[in-house]
Amino acid sequence: MRQLGRQAGSALTQTRTVPAPDGLRLELIGVPPGADVAVEVRFEAVSEGVLATGTAIAPLAGECARCLTPLTSSVTASFQELYLYADGRHDKHDKHDRYDKHDELQEQDAGELYHLDGDLLDLEPAFRDAVVLALPMSPLCREDCPGLCAECGANADLAPSLRDRIGDHAVDADDA
Repeated sequence: MRQLGRQAGSALTQTRTVPAPDGLRLELIGVPPGADVAVEVRFEAVSEGVLATGTAIAPLAGECARCLTPLTSSVTASFQELYLYADGRHDKHDKHDRYDKHDELQEQDAGELYHLDGDLLDLEPAFRDAVVLALPMSPLCREDCPGLCAECGANADLAPSLRDRIGDHAVDADDA
């Protein structure tokens, strides 16, 4: 963040392709570890620290929640996080504003605050939270996926005549 400096209002935008970290997944879908993730982040110097606002586009791999066939897709996730200056120096001119902000920060959980480490900041926690929250809970191969037959478990999409035979399953069960 040395290029950005501490002058409030200065900004810097960076675009990178980075490998996806492990663990960006839910039960049925996730970002493959090591996959290329496109990230664009705007860093803005503010009086308290650096405001990072970004967007990440990541590939997804998983299976359909209805028919369990493999699927691939992508997810776009946005994130924003304030990284406070570690030394506590602010460029505030009004001491009342400084005390009000100090009171607000004390009310927040210390685990929720991020600090600059010298000229470095760690975007991974904010990125990870945004991507995992953007993942679909029930991914579908397509919106009208018929899923699996409740009787025999066959994929109704792969056997178009299965819908006609569902009645036959009931008849077979009665004959047994």
